[in-house]
Amino acid sequence: MSEYDQIQKSSLNLKGVGELSAGKKKKKKSKESKHRLEQVVTSQNDDEEVKTKKAYIDKRTPAQIAFDKMQEKRQMERILKKASKTHKHRVEDFNRHLDALTEHYDIPKVSWTK
Repeated sequence: MSEYDQIQKSSLNLKGVGELSAGKKKKKKSKESKHRLEQVVTSQNDDEEVKTKKAYIDKRTPAQIAFDKMQEKRQMERILKKASKTHKHRVEDFNRHLDALTEHYDIPKVSWTK
C-alpha cells in the first residue's frame, strides 16, 4: 500500500472554473461610446471607398481585355444554346446519338448456360 500513498486524492482543478475566476468580471461599455465608435468607423470606410473608386485603374493589357470580352461572349453563346433546348429535346438527341453508335460499345450478355 505504500505505492499509493503519493496519489493526489483531491478533485481536479480546472482553469476558469472556481473561486479565483469568479471574481473577475468584464466591464460593460456604455452605449454612447459604442455608437460613437460605429460612426467613426463608418465615416472612415466611406472615405476609403471614395479614394479606392477614384484610384482604380485597369492594369490589364489590351490583349487581356480582348480575351476577357471573347470569353464572356462565348459563355453567353453557350448559355443561350443550352437554354434553347428543352429537356425532352435533349433526351431525344442523346437517344439518336446512342442509336448511331456501333454495337461494339454494347455490354455483352453473360449467361451461365454456356
